[in-house]
Amino acid sequence: MIQIDFNGIVREAVEYYDNSKVISAITDISAKVSTNYVYRIKFTDGNIIIAKLSYFGKFEHFVEDHSIINSLANNLPAPFENVLARSLIKGNSLYVHRHQSSLIDAWVVFYRPMRVKKKLPKRLNDDQIVKLAKSFARFHKACNSIRNTLPPSSKTLHVDIYHLLDILETKEGQHEHRMHLDLIRKQCNTFLKNVEQLEADKLDSIPVFVDWNIGNFSVTPNFELYSRWDYDWFRVSSRMMDFYFFSRIVSEVGDKTLFTYEIDRFMEDRFILFLQAYHKEYPLKEVEILYLKETYRFFLLNYVIKYGRYFFHELFATRLQQDVYNEHLPTIDEKFNPEPLLNALNF
Repeated sequence: MIQIDFNGIVREAVEYYDNSKVISAITDISAKVSTNYVYRIKFTDGNIIIAKLSYFGKFEHFVEDHSIINSLANNLPAPFENVLARSLIKGNSLYVHRHQSSLIDAWVVFYRPMRVKKKLPKRLNDDQIVKLAKSFARFHKACNSIRNTLPPSSKTLHVDIYHLLDILETKEGQHEHRMHLDLIRKQCNTFLKNVEQLEADKLDSIPVFVDWNIGNFSVTPNFELYSRWDYDWFRVSSRMMDFYFFSRIVSEVGDKTLFTYEIDRFMEDRFILFLQAYHKEYPLKEVEILYLKETYRFFLLNYVIKYGRYFFHELFATRLQQDVYNEHLPTIDEKFNPEPLLNALNF
């Protein structure tokens, strides 16, 4: 088996960034769940930076996403001005190193280290849910307030879904999804049809991070968002893209080592409590609640089916994809009932 020298790529990235820097240690601090790599780099002068290395998708999308995130980090108003990591700049531009060889095309971006406060408990109580909902609402409102100051984003949900449909026409796609081609096509077309009927494209697009599992961010002792450090699923889209993981954070089930991506958490009383608290701080629209089902459908299709083998190690990806094929996709329309959510918000 060919071994890639990722440490060597990181050292190369440092060399091209500033060849006067002398590295004393490189420590792998990756979460060990996805195929991305994160390293802590310590220099002989005592300074520390963080490197993220990725090698899937498109280089242009990687640069685009991190350019938007860096602008967002610099433009967010208080109290969120230090929530996101700032990337390192060389000259007037975001520094991204591209390593191309016969073995791999990989990209490295550098961050300043993040400060971390309190990690969320695995299961929140009602008071904590309300406080967190209000903080997330204020964060979304802040992101919305500066959305017109950010670099443009070329990624849309439609582009990603059409890309998945294109993959299904390739030899590789037909091999990988051979038992489920009709199911995937049907679900993609259902998504496109329902989004058109809802006119969801008219909703405001803001920066969203999608994957809000409790290992990706920290809060203050009063459960206000303090820092966020994982940007793998970042995009510019409707704020509703964040709500599936919000439902997982506040779920009765809590955080579990062995997990699956069921829709049931949308229907829990604890998520309704979250929605009510969020709604008081940053009012939701009826169409956004109806759109929740489609953001969940998109999440399964794009992040678990299309990109699962990149975002998760093979053992996780195979099990999660089988759950999606056998349970989650076929039961979306049966299990999601918007009425309790709409009623709770007085729509």
